[in-house]
Amino acid sequence: MICRILLADLCDKKNSLSRYEFVNPIREILERSGFPCKICHYTEVTDNVLASYDKMILCGTALKDNAYMGQIDAFYWLKDLNKPTLGICAGMQVISAFFGGSIVQQPAIGLNRIEIIRSSPLLGKPRQIEGYHLHNFGATLPEGFLRLAGRNESPEAFQRCTLPVYGIMFHPEVRNRWILERFASL
Repeated sequence: MICRILLADLCDKKNSLSRYEFVNPIREILERSGFPCKICHYTEVTDNVLASYDKMILCGTALKDNAYMGQIDAFYWLKDLNKPTLGICAGMQVISAFFGGSIVQQPAIGLNRIEIIRSSPLLGKPRQIEGYHLHNFGATLPEGFLRLAGRNESPEAFQRCTLPVYGIMFHPEVRNRWILERFASL
């Protein structure tokens, strides 16, 4: 059975230029690996749209594109979503804020070492990897989530304890494409 993945575009405007940098590369990586994807702006995601897909990825945005932060209620569908979900950068921030964590100032640009501290289906065994960061904000660890990578004050990755909901602060479409392929294969 082929897994169908919905990519939520978190950019401020539907079909913005940022989509070409933060959403389309994820689609291209997954489709080359045999996983069909559809892109949908987050304001157009509904329960009916979600019902047609097996997995969901909330994609990142440009540095100054933070409109999603003022619209966390628009992600109401996260509450009952029980399919594998991955939040990348802005997507991790949304997941954190929606489930009771916070979005915090945490600027980072470029390659950084990431310490994976806990084994998981998404990231594998504890070790160090390099990840590409491009963000002004980070996310705190919400209650009911496990930190998979990073430090207490700045998690790089987390997983919800009860469901396969993941967040990663770095951009796997730049440096760690295997994470996207691994998520699609979960």
